[in-house]
Amino acid sequence: MRMVPMNLSRLRRPLAVTAAIALAGSLAACGGAASSGTSTDDGILDVSVSFYPIQYLVETIGGDAVNVTSVTPVNVEPHDFELSPADVAALEKADLVAYASGFQTSLDEALAQIDGPTVLDISNAVDLVHHEGVEHDHEHEGVEHDHESEEAGHDHDHESEEAGHDRDHESEEAGHDHDHADGADPHFWLDPERMIAAANAIEATLEKADPDNAATYQAGLAELVTTLNGIDEDYTTGLGSCERTTFVTSHSAFGYLADRYGLTQVSVSGVDPEGEPSPAELAAVKEVVQATGTTTIFTEELVSPETAQALADETGATTAVLSPMESQPEAGDYAAGMSANLEALRTALACK
Repeated sequence: MRMVPMNLSRLRRPLAVTAAIALAGSLAACGGAASSGTSTDDGILDVSVSFYPIQYLVETIGGDAVNVTSVTPVNVEPHDFELSPADVAALEKADLVAYASGFQTSLDEALAQIDGPTVLDISNAVDLVHHEGVEHDHEHEGVEHDHESEEAGHDHDHESEEAGHDRDHESEEAGHDHDHADGADPHFWLDPERMIAAANAIEATLEKADPDNAATYQAGLAELVTTLNGIDEDYTTGLGSCERTTFVTSHSAFGYLADRYGLTQVSVSGVDPEGEPSPAELAAVKEVVQATGTTTIFTEELVSPETAQALADETGATTAVLSPMESQPEAGDYAAGMSANLEALRTALACK
């Protein structure tokens, strides 16, 4: 697939993080020494996780043998969440920290400077790849549209001055640091197969840290894999015959899902949900909407729908929610959220 590169920028606040880590050391000293073992006195493993999808995995696998705390609060957009000194101090007291590097800069920096917990980086287990922000190979009424042509009026490699960005991640745009694991897309959790890979890594780590509860972890993993395989089967069947295969989202969180089920993701703002698309980028997305007959512009729960709504108004499309599953759904869990996403996609793509 040929796509224009997405914006992988992340605003870093190194001074704030360093200050938080320094203050966390003071808090830890005042509160006494952190646990030196791999479990609390009651035999329950204390696990800190970066955000909801990993929380879901650890809780499902660990059951009553684990006490799970998410660094990112419920209903908070996790990409640029900044850890407080209390958050960093809590990390130092955990037995295990499970996270995905390259997704939350503040957490990456904190973990690089603390000692104590076992740290599991999920990104090493899930085969992260690079996804671009907007796909420009589309079929509409049987015609292949090559959006690299002069007819489109854009240079969709975004090396032009019109885009106003150097999307090879070497630019100094707004002082941002482009560090999403060397450009890899971190949103693995929207692909059930990658979630199974992450679950296997988590189970192995839990079992090593707490062998007395190995049977619990193995049973939890087996149940979880059954659930994730069921989600995969539902998506394969539900998206197997659709009038359209291109969907438009607020930010490019759905690349792995699109790859898995033969779809094409087009995003308004790239990987950064708070990113502001340029006029050229908005024009490119509008062109895709018109060329593919897209009828729905997807928004999400934790990000303003203003830009997506404006695009929908201009193109005659409607808006609907497609959750990137970065926070726990208001109703149910990960499986329920993925089921709701499937129904939203089926409606938008006119699937049979």
